[in-house]
Amino acid sequence: MKIRSAEPYAIAAGREGFPAPAAPEVAFLGRSNVGKSSLINKLVQRKALARTSGTPGKTRLVHWYRIERDTRDVLFVDLPGYGYAKVAKVERAKWQGLVESYLEARSALKLAVLLQDLRRDVSDDELLLIDWLGERDIPVLVALTKIDKLKPMRRAARVKQLKRQLALPAARVLATSAVTKLGVAELWRAIDAHI
Repeated sequence: MKIRSAEPYAIAAGREGFPAPAAPEVAFLGRSNVGKSSLINKLVQRKALARTSGTPGKTRLVHWYRIERDTRDVLFVDLPGYGYAKVAKVERAKWQGLVESYLEARSALKLAVLLQDLRRDVSDDELLLIDWLGERDIPVLVALTKIDKLKPMRRAARVKQLKRQLALPAARVLATSAVTKLGVAELWRAIDAHI
């Protein structure tokens, strides 16, 4: 598979700004600062398509990126992160409403990629989100991020532990790194299987 281009496509602050479906969509969601934008950039082999920040809570809108490939085109959707404590409750509720309205409204949504930091335990938020997506028949794949932050011996044990916590079939949980490209090819295969 060859990526011909990867460009920003649309940005929206609410459902009224969502673009008409133009290609299958893959949504990237997870906690603030879990690496959504970094993983998108690594998948499309661009350093700055999706803006990254060391400050949690920077993605506050829904961002679409059109990925033109020699196979099938796809839209990646970078959703605002959740769980950032230093944001006012009103702002957090607004982000949650925005994410829910996207997930419930998009007929083009083919896969939700939930990012989970390998160094953190799975929280009730992630488990509730997986159940919520399942109730709406939205396929979900968990991408364990920041695997490069752990030593190889610790990695394998941590991956196994998180797979148990998530209680999903092993094929629906992938270890990834936006630094080393680990898991990127496997993630593309999973995306292609759903679009």
